[in-house]
Amino acid sequence: MLRQFELVERVKSYDPTADEDAINRAYVFATKVHGSQLRASGDPYFSHPIEVAGILTKYRLDSSTIITALLHDTIEDTPATYEDIERLFGTEVARLVDGVTKLSRIELQSDHAKQAENLRKLVLAMSDDIRVLLVKLADRVHNMRTLHYIQKPEKRRRIALETMEIYAPLAERIGMQEMKMELEDLAFGELHADARASIISRLSFLREQGGDLIGRILDELRRTLAEAGVKATVSGREKTPFSIWLKMQRKNVGFEQLSDIMAFRVVVETVEDCYRALGVIHSAYPMVPNRFKDYISTPKPNGYRSLHTGVFGPERQRIEVQIRSQELHEVAELGVAAHWKYKQGGGRMTDGRQYRWLRELLDILEHASNPEEFLEHTKLEMFQDQVFCFTPKGDLIALPSGATPVDFAYAVHSQVGDTCVGAKINGRIMPLRTRLQNGDQVEIVTSKAQTPNPTWERFVVTGKARARVRRFIRTQQRAQYADLGRAILVRAFRQEGYDFTEKGLEGVLKIFKAPTADDLIAMVGEGMLTAREVVSTVYPELKTAAQKTDNVVALQRKAKAQSERKDRSNAVPIKGLIPGMAMHFAGCCHPLPGDRIVGIVATGKGVTIHTIDCENLEQYADQPERWLDLSWDEAEGASNVGRIDLVVANETGTLSTITTVIAKNMGNITNLKITNRTLEFFEMIIDIEVRDVKHLTNIIAALRATPAINSVDRARN
Repeated sequence: MLRQFELVERVKSYDPTADEDAINRAYVFATKVHGSQLRASGDPYFSHPIEVAGILTKYRLDSSTIITALLHDTIEDTPATYEDIERLFGTEVARLVDGVTKLSRIELQSDHAKQAENLRKLVLAMSDDIRVLLVKLADRVHNMRTLHYIQKPEKRRRIALETMEIYAPLAERIGMQEMKMELEDLAFGELHADARASIISRLSFLREQGGDLIGRILDELRRTLAEAGVKATVSGREKTPFSIWLKMQRKNVGFEQLSDIMAFRVVVETVEDCYRALGVIHSAYPMVPNRFKDYISTPKPNGYRSLHTGVFGPERQRIEVQIRSQELHEVAELGVAAHWKYKQGGGRMTDGRQYRWLRELLDILEHASNPEEFLEHTKLEMFQDQVFCFTPKGDLIALPSGATPVDFAYAVHSQVGDTCVGAKINGRIMPLRTRLQNGDQVEIVTSKAQTPNPTWERFVVTGKARARVRRFIRTQQRAQYADLGRAILVRAFRQEGYDFTEKGLEGVLKIFKAPTADDLIAMVGEGMLTAREVVSTVYPELKTAAQKTDNVVALQRKAKAQSERKDRSNAVPIKGLIPGMAMHFAGCCHPLPGDRIVGIVATGKGVTIHTIDCENLEQYADQPERWLDLSWDEAEGASNVGRIDLVVANETGTLSTITTVIAKNMGNITNLKITNRTLEFFEMIIDIEVRDVKHLTNIIAALRATPAINSVDRARN
């Protein structure tokens, strides 16, 4: 454990203007308030914040950050309050300490919810001051170093998993490469102890077999560069057990098949020298195809800049070589801390909003419905594998591997994503679900009339895109549930001889635990409540009268009325449907405009629309409260999907004939499936986009007139 004077000397060694008195007071204060508290290891608790402060001195951080490290657990674990910290150490330190403090005193439903809420608060705090994240990362490093003292295996695993999924990627995002690798390796040791031990033993065996292989390769690289007149410092190291394991998993290969487990670093004086050194190495050794990456001209999102290449180097060993200038090396090793400015330099770079990825996390935070959803989207946003794409103007957009044009559109701007209707990739119009590749130039086509498509959620990979799409779905669902609920209630009240008014619902809100009348109406539309329950609660005399009626007779009468009613004046009109919203078509009967239709209310899912003669309706015959009369909105001109069954002759050109007939009758095939085949006949199902049932009937008539088609009927159930 660092002693008080040692900590002060460390800080003063790189920052002579540091507030020595404040650091001393913070050291004493932390020691005093933590008192006799002990860690799981049995050490005094105050040793932890002191070690965290010591870790941060390695990154040459200012005295406010060091003081925050000393005090970061005081509000959470001691009687000290925010006001105490503010009074003794100032507003800046108090704000930083509060940003790091966990929400352990708040009652939350689960550990998962607690983790999500803590991350939400951390993102908000570090967006104001990135030093909050630096202290949190140092705190996590020391906790991981002492993780083995925790007795409960499930708790160790939870902490290690959280470290791997959240804190290591966060360290990578701000360029703290060394911290990131240590966090990954420590978490890897807990999550996959056997795999780590196996890789370490194999590395030891290779070292014994190869002798001083790394030393010999270093000597030859230095000699090769020196002979070409390039002044450079060359160092070498084995890749970490975790990075080796990750490559084995990603490429699905064994340890013996990996040949580039050694990485060598060449540090030169200038950026120009980087490219000179690259030329020398490529001239001296064969290059491994597809292993060259120029992160100097195209930096990583965290500011990392370096040249990476793979070569068959000295002794025919396949090695990776990283080439960078001294300045770029400091950024690569220290990340955000390499850019730190002290008061002499005119202010510190503390505002977290300067980082694009952090602004995107804030955008996700704004659109997530709850902390758990935010946690899910944040994990998506923390993907480490990147693809780099360009706008038509040449601006670089970094995205996770597997990203699509929709992810690209949201990365450009939220509004661009919301109004995206198409994309050109390298000048060609491509589907929105196309996976982008490194170097793609992407042009997004937008329309003011466009809204996010709920189906995008199936293929987008960035947290920001998924959060925006889900928010749209929630908003639209709420609006559609409210419209549907209002129509259902108007009809129910009218059948009982009453006029529906929202004011009339206010007296029963507490009974149904609904905050507002709009919420109660939406609950009816969502199927959480029936209209009968609401009407009978508003007018209790109806409930009494209903109890005097024989229930079985009433249910039978209701079911019969639903199927035979001729008067459709009370039917609820339906409009164009968006998949996943309040109303959706049944997959069994594929209703079309022109069909008589009925809705079945499902709890929490809205209404499923069936044709009145659908066989599946029989299972709801004794549940009349779930039936809803529906009618088509005549003004709606959207296309719908109809399904047909065909039996066709197994002859050359038959399929071409079918598609030609459908196209000539203005139908658009959306899906085709062959369900049975013999030597003579094929049976198939075809989904066709049509206007209404009349349009589908015309297509069926045209198909029946085609000689190659034996039979065609509208598909039922």
